[in-house]
Amino acid sequence: MKRGIIYLPDALTRANITPSAPRGSRTDGRIIESRIAGAHLRYLILSDIHANGEALTQCLEAATGHYDEVLCLGDLVGYGPDPNSVTERVRELSRIIIRGNHDRACVGLLDPGEFNPLARWATEWTRRELTLENFEFLRSLPMGPLSVDGFQMVHGSPLDEDEYILGPVEALTNLRAMTAPWVLFGHTHHQGGFALSPKGHFQAIRCARLMDGEPKIVKLLDGYAYLVNPGSVGQPRDGDWRAAYAVLDLDEKQVEYFRVPYDLAKTQAKMRAAGLPEPLIERLAFGR
Repeated sequence: MKRGIIYLPDALTRANITPSAPRGSRTDGRIIESRIAGAHLRYLILSDIHANGEALTQCLEAATGHYDEVLCLGDLVGYGPDPNSVTERVRELSRIIIRGNHDRACVGLLDPGEFNPLARWATEWTRRELTLENFEFLRSLPMGPLSVDGFQMVHGSPLDEDEYILGPVEALTNLRAMTAPWVLFGHTHHQGGFALSPKGHFQAIRCARLMDGEPKIVKLLDGYAYLVNPGSVGQPRDGDWRAAYAVLDLDEKQVEYFRVPYDLAKTQAKMRAAGLPEPLIERLAFGR
């Protein structure tokens, strides 16, 4: 498909290291135009891959032919056994990527002392494993919010890249403060999201018991505000061990949520071979 012109300020080009903005600061001036007039564009939305190469592979295979561009909402690394191969694959696939808290911790931009002991152990292991090129790439990733084609990308929330939007309290605060009608977010590892109608009616978007590869389709209605979480590719925490992703269709004004199984046993074997903590290995099977 013919692409449009992309505007990437110098601070966002991958050749430069992006300066760290103050925690919670807004970055609405970053705008990327990704298509030409009349083009039908579908975005594959990936988040929280966490160095799980098998899960990423299955998401990409399942989504083949159903997307035109790839967006990544951060946390490429941390927890999983494949930090280099995942980073390299995402670099090849996507030109629009923002950072997550584990990306920052693994490259020295966030104190891993804020993590629990198991996450801290995995962070230190990842830092030792990363090649210099991948280390510098992760260090250069911009923080959200990042504006793309009229919607925004964040890792945690539009107000704070480290905030967890888990329920109505956090969701309503952000929905009422949003400057774009749709915000894509990750960080919680819970697939779904939240909506606020023009009359102020709040609704949670739930994605329980999806069939393998069969989408839950949510229409994005005019006048509503939406927080859309594609779920975690490599570390789901919503009780479903399968890899999660979503597709945003701009022309149809809808988001499609998917779950796909992957080779869990292979991922766990690789984690054991790497010496990663057993509780991190076992929790993958439960999606917790």
